[in-house]
Amino acid sequence: MRIDLNCDMGESFGAWKMGNDEEMMDFISSANVAGGFHAGDPHVMRKTVDLAKQSGVAVGIHCGYGDLVGFGRRELDVAPGEIRDELTYQLGALREFACLQGMEVQHVKPHGALYMAAARDEDLSRAIVQAIQEADPALLLYCMQSSVTYEVAQEMGQPVAREFFADRGYGDDGQIIFTRNVAEKLDPGAVGDRVVRAVTEGKVESETGRDIEMSADSVCVHGDTPGAVELAEAIARRLREGGVEIAPPGGAGNKTH
Repeated sequence: MRIDLNCDMGESFGAWKMGNDEEMMDFISSANVAGGFHAGDPHVMRKTVDLAKQSGVAVGIHCGYGDLVGFGRRELDVAPGEIRDELTYQLGALREFACLQGMEVQHVKPHGALYMAAARDEDLSRAIVQAIQEADPALLLYCMQSSVTYEVAQEMGQPVAREFFADRGYGDDGQIIFTRNVAEKLDPGAVGDRVVRAVTEGKVESETGRDIEMSADSVCVHGDTPGAVELAEAIARRLREGGVEIAPPGGAGNKTH
């Protein structure tokens, strides 16, 4: 078996540092690079792409609402057409920096509140898929399987990578429980076991204690979760122990574990 391990990166801004990008690169196979709308800036984007290249990690655009103050975790009333153009803008920036390193952009992953809004909004999901197909229909769209986004992508023939979130709780509907602030430090061993079960058995326990079906092509661990590096290390180790290879779904990077 093989699975992608992805992380949101490049979310520092000016003098403000966010996440543990350098340390996390040792464990992941795909990096979601902030597009400058919810976080990040041109210098940080270049640095993140350079680091991904050195680490053999594939890159994708982490596109969010234009909400630097709220870190893209506030749902904004933005027309689908504007979201389409803003995604195109952010994707274009990353593609140029990737080109400088001889890399290709592998995927598109909406961030935070945009990810969750699109998960239940057909027009928003359709705008995201349209932007991808206008730019490069071969790009993977990262999304939850239990989402409107996944359904729209299937309808429009857009390739997807179904995500499982290692460090978030799940509701009985199969969607993550969205939170603006993650303060609790999770147990790395328990998180590692949870990921292995989701990947190998296709099941995860919801917040109510119910087992729900879960299919995943990629596992996300957030770089700003307390103890993120320890979580990533435990996840990678437990996957290897379970005979699961870590590699990007699109083959755009050159790292395998």
